[in-house]
Amino acid sequence: MADSYRTLAQAWLDQDPDPVTREELAALLDSGDDAALADRFGARLEFGTAGLRGRLGAGPNRMNRVTVMRAAAGVAHWTGAGGTVVIGYDARHRSADFARDSAAVLAGAGCTALLLPRALPTPVLAFAVRDLGADAGIMVTASHNPPEDNGYKVFTGTATAGTGDDAGSQIVPPADTDISAAIAAAGPVDRLPLSQDWHLLGEETVERYLAAVCRLPLGTDRDITTTYTPLHGVGGRILAAAFSWAGFPPPRTVTEQNRPDPDFPTVQFPNPEEPGAMDLALATGRDEGTDIILANDPDADRLAVAVPGHGLLTGDQVGGLLAEYVLGRTSGADRMVATTIVSAGLLPKIAAAHGVRCAETLTGFKWLARAAGPGERCVFAYEEALGYCLGGDAGRPVADKDGIGAALAVSALAAEAKREGRTLLDLLDDQARRYGLHATRQVSVRVSDLAAIPATMERLRAEPPRAFGALRVEAVEDFSAGHADLPATDALRYLLVGPESAAEADGPAGGRLTLRPSGTEPKLKAYLEVVLPVEDDVADVRAAAEAQLAELAREVEALFPQTSA
Repeated sequence: MADSYRTLAQAWLDQDPDPVTREELAALLDSGDDAALADRFGARLEFGTAGLRGRLGAGPNRMNRVTVMRAAAGVAHWTGAGGTVVIGYDARHRSADFARDSAAVLAGAGCTALLLPRALPTPVLAFAVRDLGADAGIMVTASHNPPEDNGYKVFTGTATAGTGDDAGSQIVPPADTDISAAIAAAGPVDRLPLSQDWHLLGEETVERYLAAVCRLPLGTDRDITTTYTPLHGVGGRILAAAFSWAGFPPPRTVTEQNRPDPDFPTVQFPNPEEPGAMDLALATGRDEGTDIILANDPDADRLAVAVPGHGLLTGDQVGGLLAEYVLGRTSGADRMVATTIVSAGLLPKIAAAHGVRCAETLTGFKWLARAAGPGERCVFAYEEALGYCLGGDAGRPVADKDGIGAALAVSALAAEAKREGRTLLDLLDDQARRYGLHATRQVSVRVSDLAAIPATMERLRAEPPRAFGALRVEAVEDFSAGHADLPATDALRYLLVGPESAAEADGPAGGRLTLRPSGTEPKLKAYLEVVLPVEDDVADVRAAAEAQLAELAREVEALFPQTSA
């Protein structure tokens, strides 16, 4: 087997145009490190609806110029000769190289390749696909992965989307299998026809994006102070421009994190949801005395929101606030909103109060972007993992999550609240009194034996639990065979109700628990929700809900004799 890996490695060397990975691979061959060769050549990065994502390095199980050029050849085949493809990239290691290689492969295949003018957020790429009437889009980014990773996302265009409003959304099946098959058939990259006849777009594309997000329903209030961090990503320059265009005061930035840096030196993981990632921003916001704290992930398609002295709001909390804000500033019987099966049950209640439909999709904005039915207009969609897509009466500028547009909307609603002497926390209390308190938490249970996850899911299907702590299981929704017109996915959702004493202040009224295996890591992801009525002090109800969430978390952790994260 070692000899076969060495043969594969030598064949890779023969086609690799990159001196960096050629040197890396030659050193491995000389060292006789067969385990390292097996890691790189014993598997390959699989192209799926999320595209490609993995560690940088030589070999088919890594992100490198060969892997990217083959992926570009697959996209060119899927789009067809004569198609137009827009290419964007972030500031990670090798992103600009991968973008230029993609442009050369696409141009060589007879496509019109349009490269964004510089490292920019993913939502700018998603907007440009729609704005330019392109047939597809490519974004070179690993989002909030560690610094040693990179990735490759593919977006539908006007010719490949199901409807015109889907253009600029991430691909769904069967596009992924079609592209994957074309990648497998691409052959060695040194035989691919290449061309430098690709086009570099100008700043006017960025300016049209800024104009579009400034047309979102943002009200007129602008008296708000913000602290902002792009977490060493590409959001800083574009968010500052968006604030200026929309008339907001410039945000006070976290100096140590404001410039793009692919090594992400101040954080362990460049993800605002990770413990410690927001520490500098929280400290800066406290010291500066700002009203709100905002953070984008490195490619700026997600948004984290915090309140000084309180801490980070959950994605469900921000989603509820933004939904109410957008629905109060849009009109039309064709409006609808959307969320996912793992997000809180609050949005359907908000939608009902505003007389609009709320759709529920699988996780991922590739599904949320397509949630609107015939004759419907999606004005708001969100997922609990800090992703938000906003629209208005003029439509939505981006058919994907957009951390820049969401930052504008959060600032607008916070400014309106400030004029009335209130904060985002007061608005959350208002919603709790109106719809009941929806408290949520995510728990991840990591396992050492990957087989333990499907075995546990099978056991839970065969022997459904009757209760989780004080919450009784009223019903079970199994999404593995498709559910309510949704594609099949390996997930279980338990609808929970409280005991007879549910009316007591410290008793649970109900909730939900959703379980699904992670698609990328050896862990089970659990989404916990407790719903309590609010009759008196919201703070007391929040404390009771947190206690119930803690009990639910212990019940989930007990499913495996493992350590939770």
